[in-house]
Amino acid sequence: MSTLLNPYISFRDNARDAMTFYQSVFGGELALSTFGEFQASEDPAEADKIMHGMLTSEKGLVLMGADTPNSMDYSPGNNISVSLSGDDEAELRGYYDKLSGEGGTVTVPMEKAPWGDIFGMCTDKFGIAWLVNVNGAAAAPAS
Repeated sequence: MSTLLNPYISFRDNARDAMTFYQSVFGGELALSTFGEFQASEDPAEADKIMHGMLTSEKGLVLMGADTPNSMDYSPGNNISVSLSGDDEAELRGYYDKLSGEGGTVTVPMEKAPWGDIFGMCTDKFGIAWLVNVNGAAAAPAS
């Protein structure tokens, strides 16, 4: 099996909502485990917080996330961005539209980039920055 690189997003008290939202964007199976299930926190108030979440889509995308315990530092939105890239423009535009919609913001509209790809950036309603890139060969106009 090859080594995989998966983004892991830290949240503060809203990992369940965030991971459920991402499931609505990407589809797939969502597995959530709480701190309470594994007696992983000494603070009873954290028992229902998400210790580990993993979303696996039908397309093979894997996204992980968890709530940050109160005893740990948390800096939302500035410690991660997530890149989505590939050849399927319709699929990637669909993700971009859902991520930038309802509470999200467009940072860079999806359009032809100087390097020849179609590229856009947005921030979702949870403060996570997303970079979406359609590879140049797929983005090239038909001749």
